[in-house]
Amino acid sequence: MADYDLAIIGGGLNGTSVARDAAGRGLRVVLLEQGDLGSGASSASPRLVHGDLAGLERREFLRVHAALRERDVWLRIAPHLVRPARFAIPEHTEERPPWQLRSWLLLYDRLASRSGLPCSAIVDVTHHPVGNALKRPFGTAYEYSDCIVDDSRLVVLNAVDAAARGADIRTGARVTRADRGSVWRLIVIDRGYRRVITARSLVSATGAWAASVADTVLRVPAPPLGTVQVNQIVVRSLFDSDNIYVFQNRDRRLIFASPYERDFTLIGSVDSAFKGDPAAIAMSMQDIAYLCDAANRYFREQISPVDVVRTVSGANSVIAPGHLHRRDGAMTLDARRGKAPLLAIFGGDVTTSRRRAERAVSEFTRFYPMGARWTAKTPLPGGDFAWSRFETEVDIARDRWRFLGEDQARRLVAAYGLNVEDLLGDAKQKADLGPAFGPELTAAEVRYLMRKEWARFPDDILWRRSKLGLTMAPADRDALVAFMATAG
Repeated sequence: MADYDLAIIGGGLNGTSVARDAAGRGLRVVLLEQGDLGSGASSASPRLVHGDLAGLERREFLRVHAALRERDVWLRIAPHLVRPARFAIPEHTEERPPWQLRSWLLLYDRLASRSGLPCSAIVDVTHHPVGNALKRPFGTAYEYSDCIVDDSRLVVLNAVDAAARGADIRTGARVTRADRGSVWRLIVIDRGYRRVITARSLVSATGAWAASVADTVLRVPAPPLGTVQVNQIVVRSLFDSDNIYVFQNRDRRLIFASPYERDFTLIGSVDSAFKGDPAAIAMSMQDIAYLCDAANRYFREQISPVDVVRTVSGANSVIAPGHLHRRDGAMTLDARRGKAPLLAIFGGDVTTSRRRAERAVSEFTRFYPMGARWTAKTPLPGGDFAWSRFETEVDIARDRWRFLGEDQARRLVAAYGLNVEDLLGDAKQKADLGPAFGPELTAAEVRYLMRKEWARFPDDILWRRSKLGLTMAPADRDALVAFMATAG
């Protein structure tokens, strides 16, 4: 008898979403990730959960409608990670005509369900906060509703929920060989130890490594894959409003500028074909300059590459080389007679990840019985509250743990939702949480992340389970390194 029903290689959004879905349907699941959860493209998304307004220009009405339904699902099941925002498109005389933008948004409103999000509107930016950061003579903007998401925490909480339902999540576990017979026999280097794991079926969710894993580990022909690099930049905050700006660029791309970790602005994204080692991905100066120029067409405050405090880049596989549209992703199933099944899943965005995983797991119903589809109605850990109550939950946290400042309470509720109680417990003052690493991160949170969320190294905490690396002083980081070395 095999050790597991389903083994998954890859701990990005696709892999952890499949693990959560499968474990919840009663399958014995193991997920094997060679590094940290979400350490690839899953932590470099545009951080949007949306219907994709540009899809209307491509006449992809059914896709937009399906994505808007998924947006509503995410608001129900992850109200701490996925939050509504108002997006603003300034009218530009050199770009799409006003009637086209307005017709898009009217259709967007019709395709969306009655989720409680405000409908689109025309705003006079000369008398609206959204206009404060814009150049003159922008006078009109078009507002609509969509959502933003903490992409890397979404990956982690999928894994946390999978583990709570019985899945075995192993980080620092690299599959070096997979032998295929009536079951899969996997050779794994698990934190320095060689292990053999058997599974009735295998899912390859290895992102930009898909082709190399197929060739060297699985030893099966890979589909005709291309690799796409997605790039964004982080600069000091360029505006004070909570809006997300949508800029029409000269090449007809839509560029987003969104608030990022309170004191910063995230600008992106730009896609390009990628060749090379995904572990050594870097953003080109050409793409940095492109995003700076796109922002400078609209914002009063001008930026240049020297103002970029961080670049965010990720690479993912797409099923057709040169085809950059990767919203729904793709999957292939190899179920030859007498051979254990192999499913490979590629690409796709955050919005459609839950549904993509649901479809992937459903492919295995022909091989063994499992429970019904369930992920659309069950909250992620900490998310058992209505999205409209987010601010109320922040107030409740501040009232219970009075030593929390507003910014810290908001960050903790946004990251952990109702599970913030597991982290803070009965603490009466900040000193009860142990040593501090900067103004926000405490030993209690570090221990929680190491114990419950597989954090092993400082970068796992500072760049994926939070973004505190943007503001942490070198001395505090050194103290964190020392603390984690002994706490582990």
